[in-house]
Amino acid sequence: MSGLKEIAKLADVSVSTVSNVLNGRKNVGRETRERVLRLCSEHGYFPHKSTKSDKSNTIIFVFSDFDRDYYLKIIKGISHCLTENGYDLIICTNKSSTNFMRSKFASGTISLDRNMTDEYLVSVATPQFPVVLMDRIIDNEYANTKSVIVDNYPVMCEMVQALVDKQFTNFGYIGGLEFTLDHKERFAGFMDTLSKNGIVFDRRNYFHGDYSEESGYQAAKILILSNALPEVLVCANDNMALGAIKALEENGIRVPEDISITGFDNSDAAAMAGLTTIAIPRYESGYLAAKELLEMIKGTTGKEPFKLNATIQWRKTVR
Repeated sequence: MSGLKEIAKLADVSVSTVSNVLNGRKNVGRETRERVLRLCSEHGYFPHKSTKSDKSNTIIFVFSDFDRDYYLKIIKGISHCLTENGYDLIICTNKSSTNFMRSKFASGTISLDRNMTDEYLVSVATPQFPVVLMDRIIDNEYANTKSVIVDNYPVMCEMVQALVDKQFTNFGYIGGLEFTLDHKERFAGFMDTLSKNGIVFDRRNYFHGDYSEESGYQAAKILILSNALPEVLVCANDNMALGAIKALEENGIRVPEDISITGFDNSDAAAMAGLTTIAIPRYESGYLAAKELLEMIKGTTGKEPFKLNATIQWRKTVR
């Protein structure tokens, strides 16, 4: 096994540069970072964190916020799988996540944290510390990561095609954070299906959101001021759809009589509101993420992304 100095020599950089890369610091250029990580992988060098005897059967789940309804079922699925296999679970968020992931006591991480950079996740994902990603795919053959994600694109295409078949032609869209994989795939499915049907999307009916109910509420208020409501408003998640419904109803606009609305996630709140949405198997996604991580720890699984199917739930918000 090559040491730190040998990797630095092969990469033609200083020892401190190699250390910075392995510790996830941002003061190293992308090409240099990738060269160092490639050499570490090729020569079997990763910083030693602990021996098998002093590392407990502990898994870390890190996430970016406290949307209780969204995360609870995922955590339940993770916890059940780990308990069945004799592992403990630690849940953390925000800045504490990086401290836990650099510690010596855990065997791996499941990450659903949009605030963590790809570079940082690559730097911690080693053969001794595998990482399962639930919010992205990292295209880096040297990183010890695997993705367990929802297959957003085909189900969004299916829902939008069904709306077109219901004779809707004038669409609005409230998107999520544009750098997230969920947003990219859902919006691509929306746009591609409209294009396939020869429907031109008016970009004035596109609104930015951040997956929160407040952002959906504000987007709908702006839409109302335009005095040109679309026939149907497609939202990238349930929270934004519910916020939009609240703003519309406050202004005497009826759903679905005056405008139809759809969401994405199938939260409990969406079911109570009768929101047409796309159901994500959240418990199952958490369980499978934990299962894949345990297989990575054993060294018995590949790195190909695992994509889960989602289904449409038609309810009363679509006429």
